[in-house]
Amino acid sequence: MTQKKRNEVKLANSSSSAPMIQKAKKKKSVANTKKANIFNQVIISNGEDATQKFNHISKGKNIVEPSNDNTDQMDVDLVNPGCYLKFSSIVILQVHRSAYLVPVPLPIATAAHFQEELLMDILSRLPVRSLLQFKCVSKFWNTLISEPYFKMKHLNHAKNDQDSQKFLIAHRCPKDYIWSMYCVPLSSVQPVEDVQKFDCPSNPKPCRCAIHCCYDGLAVFEVPDNLDKKSSILLLWNPSTRESLLLPPLEFPPEGDSTFGLGYDSTSGEYKILHIRDGLGSCKLPSEILALKGGSWRSIDEHPRGICTVLLGMRSLPFVHEAFHWIAILKKLKCFVVVSFSISNEVYGEIPLPKEMLSLKGNTSIGVSVLEGMLCIYSNSTRQRNETFKLWVLKEYGVEESWTRLLTIEDPWICNVVPKYRFADGEVLFRCLLHQQSGNGFRTPSGPFVSWPRLDGIQNGYAFTESLISPKSLTY
Repeated sequence: MTQKKRNEVKLANSSSSAPMIQKAKKKKSVANTKKANIFNQVIISNGEDATQKFNHISKGKNIVEPSNDNTDQMDVDLVNPGCYLKFSSIVILQVHRSAYLVPVPLPIATAAHFQEELLMDILSRLPVRSLLQFKCVSKFWNTLISEPYFKMKHLNHAKNDQDSQKFLIAHRCPKDYIWSMYCVPLSSVQPVEDVQKFDCPSNPKPCRCAIHCCYDGLAVFEVPDNLDKKSSILLLWNPSTRESLLLPPLEFPPEGDSTFGLGYDSTSGEYKILHIRDGLGSCKLPSEILALKGGSWRSIDEHPRGICTVLLGMRSLPFVHEAFHWIAILKKLKCFVVVSFSISNEVYGEIPLPKEMLSLKGNTSIGVSVLEGMLCIYSNSTRQRNETFKLWVLKEYGVEESWTRLLTIEDPWICNVVPKYRFADGEVLFRCLLHQQSGNGFRTPSGPFVSWPRLDGIQNGYAFTESLISPKSLTY
C-alpha cells in the first residue's frame, strides 16, 4: 500500500472515532454534573422535601424516585431493617433507634457528597446517645452538634417523635432508703433493656431527692447539700446528657408545701422557673420566679383578688400556652378555679372548672396537669369506700365550654391518682397509691404498666423529651 493510501485510511479512522470520543467525554461530563447536583436531586425530586426523603430512608426506601428525564438514581445501600447514608468515607447505619458509624471504601463514599444543610437535617433526627458519640467523628461534626440552632432543631424533631419520649423515675429502695434514678422508654417498640439506671446529679447515693418538674428535656431537681445534709440544693439537670447546673438559693426559705414549674419565655428567649407555696394556711406567702439569665430569684406580685393557692399534693406546675397553672380557691364564692400565670408579662388569669366538677360530693381532691399539650383537670373522690378518678381535658384553651371528660376509673384498690402521660393509642399513664401494697406505682386503665421492670417502694416520675440543651448554656 502506498504512503498516500495509508494516510487516507489513517485519516478516515481518525474521523470516524472522533464523534465516539466526544460522545464519551460528554457522557462523563454529564455524569460528573449529575453527581455534583445530587443534593438538588435529593431535595427537589418529585416535589418532596428532605424531611419526607429521610422518612423514606428510615423505612428502607430509596430517597431518589424515578424521573422522566432518565436522571441517574442515587446509589443507597439498603440494609434490613436499617439503611446506609454515605458521607465522605463514613456511613451512618441506622437500625431501629440506634445509629452507628461504618467505614466505607473511598470510591463508594465519593459517589455522593451531602451539603451541610442536609447533613444537619439528618443528624437532627437521631437519638441523643448517638449524637453524643458522633461528636468524636471530627471537629466539624462536634461544632455542628454543639450549636444552639442545631440543638433547637433536634428538640423540635424530638417533640414529634414517639421514640424520643422518655419517663424519668425517682425511686427509693425500701431496704436502704437510698434514692435511684431511672430513665425508661415510653414507646411500646422499645424493649425493657433500654431502661437506664444512673446516679443522681451531685450525689450518687442521696438519702432523699425530688424531681419537681420537667420541660424541654430539662428537670428541676432537689438533692441534699453535700456540705450540710440537713439542707437541700436545687439543680437544673439534663438526664440525657447528664449535665447539671446549680441554681441559686431561694429568696424565701421553704415553708410548708411548695411546688415548681419550668417553662420557656419566647418573648425574652430564656427559660424561667416559678416557685409557689400552698396558701391554705395563709394567702400572704410570697412566690418567686427565676430567669436563668438573671441569676437570682425575685418575688412576684400577689393575685389581685387575693386568691389562695391550693396545691393539694401537686408536685409540679403544668406549663402550657406559655403560662403556669395551678388550683386556687375563691374564698368569697367558696369555689375552686384554675389560676394561670403568664411567663412573659407575669399577668394572672382564671379558667373556670368544668360544671360537672362543681357538683362533686364526698371527700374530693382536685389537681391540674397537661397531656398532649392540653390543659387537664382531674379529681379523686372517696364515697362509701369507693374510689373514683375523673379526668377532663380543655380541648380549646381558654374556652370553658370545651371541657370534655376524657376518663373515669372506679377502683377500690387505688387512690390519689395523678395523670402523667397519654400514649398515641389514647391510654393514660398515671401514678397512684395502691391499697394492697406499700408504696405506689404506675398504671394504665387496663392494668399495671408492665413494660418497665417492677420497682417496690416510693416512686415519682415525669415524662420528658430527650434533648441536647445544656443547662449551663442558659445562663448567658
